[in-house]
Amino acid sequence: MSNHRSDEKVFRDIVHNFIYVTDKPILDLINTKEMQRLRRIKQLGTSYLTYHSAEHTRFTHSLGTYEIMRKVLSIFQRNGLLNIDEDERLLYLCSALLHDIGHGPFSHAIEKVIDRNHEEWTKEIIEGDTEINKVLRGVDANFPKYISDIISKVSSKKLIINLISSQLDVDRMDYLLRDSIVAGVSYGHFDLERLLRVLIPYNDIVVVKESGLHCVEQYLLARYYMYWQVYFHPTTRSAEIILKKIFERAIFLYKNDEIKDYFLPKPIKSLLKNDLSLEEFLKLDEIMVLYCFKEWTNSKDEILSDLCNRFINRRLFEYIDCKESVLKEPMLFFEIQECLKELYDKKGIKLEYYFDIDRPRDVSYDYYRPGEKEEKVAINIYSGTKIVELSRKSKPVSALAGEELIQHRIYYVSDMIGKDDSKLKEILNKISGVK
Repeated sequence: MSNHRSDEKVFRDIVHNFIYVTDKPILDLINTKEMQRLRRIKQLGTSYLTYHSAEHTRFTHSLGTYEIMRKVLSIFQRNGLLNIDEDERLLYLCSALLHDIGHGPFSHAIEKVIDRNHEEWTKEIIEGDTEINKVLRGVDANFPKYISDIISKVSSKKLIINLISSQLDVDRMDYLLRDSIVAGVSYGHFDLERLLRVLIPYNDIVVVKESGLHCVEQYLLARYYMYWQVYFHPTTRSAEIILKKIFERAIFLYKNDEIKDYFLPKPIKSLLKNDLSLEEFLKLDEIMVLYCFKEWTNSKDEILSDLCNRFINRRLFEYIDCKESVLKEPMLFFEIQECLKELYDKKGIKLEYYFDIDRPRDVSYDYYRPGEKEEKVAINIYSGTKIVELSRKSKPVSALAGEELIQHRIYYVSDMIGKDDSKLKEILNKISGVK
């Protein structure tokens, strides 16, 4: 194949030790400006305000996802489990490398502000007037469309989709390990090399050898712990809420023509107008957003200035966990909101910018049940003659399967109203279960 490199490029990596690139299109993609932009996008969004070492980027994760896909293909081909030509092999690798190319500043947190998710931007970057598109068209004129369809999950290449986006995919395998290492926690650890060796392609999905049952249990438990101990950490969520409030205030000021004298790079201005072009989106990164926040700390608008100061200097909102019985007493939510509004009004504070109810939720493992409208691709165990859905073979997984876990937290600012108000204390104690 004319695009194949004769020399090997090696990247040192905290998870995989070495990442190997032997295909020229992969190296060319890595060197595009769209891919390099991911060096300026944090993988874990605002988690660095919780775990001080969690400063890694979408770029490193993308390389890691590519490397796991490369290893999977190598194992499949060595063992005679997958017969693909060089063009299709490249399709697997490029799709893995580019799966997150559409992420914006602070990753998922910014999607609550920009009215488009990262998959939509990914598709536009791959098919648009970009360096990535040019590299892909150098392989085949239809290559950008092939990869875009895979990431959009509309491709006929079901096995590639399953490997990139499922409940047992190369994306999750990399980010669980990588996020765990950089955060300095052990929750996300599992035996990656063993897990890869027990995977088998079967009718366009990936199944697990029966001997790998405990390994996949370890992987799912790692996912469970990482979501509740890292991704949904209340401090991280507090920072995300403030980030959202900053943009809500900036959008309000822009609509009322009260922000024209502020520092506003064109991409930020278009973001506030909800009119981002692809070119402007690709100029957005965390350097630009944080510089705006620093400038806005000197804003004439006290709310915008205070919120930006809170984010930049890590003066986050306080939170309180709600006891389970509160979910059956919605009037308590109303009571605390009214109490806070009364206290805020006395201090001239706008409730909508200094109060939020957060409801992080997750299903650690889900699967298809007869009669459901939407079929979910389960993780299946292969016994040699048939496949069996994982939760039927595993007691730990059956305990997790299909159960949506929800945590309710109330976020507020005690430093602006004082913690000693007796009425506030009484309601907060009711909600938290403190007697």
